[in-house]
Amino acid sequence: MVVIRLARGGAKKRPFYNMVVADSRMARDGRFIERIGFYDPKAPAGREALRVLGDRVAYWTSKGAKLSPTVARLIRRAGKLGAVSGGAEAAPAAPAAEVAPA
Repeated sequence: MVVIRLARGGAKKRPFYNMVVADSRMARDGRFIERIGFYDPKAPAGREALRVLGDRVAYWTSKGAKLSPTVARLIRRAGKLGAVSGGAEAAPAAPAAEVAPA
């Protein structure tokens, strides 16, 4: 079964979690299919603590992936905070062409 869960990284006493799509038989910090976000519980003020690629979560859940309870809670929180992004970073819009008066 495919599951969306947190994989721990970071130093001792300084956790950092990657939100990953993985086979449920793999180790917690082992091989994964795709990284779809991160969670930094010790992020200082002013730095991003949570980011989730919402379109990838929707894709994997449509394919049958299950969310871990912690990931489900973080995704709800990300929606309230506006930390869910639509996927690849959006390119800035091109400026409108200026028309010279005739």
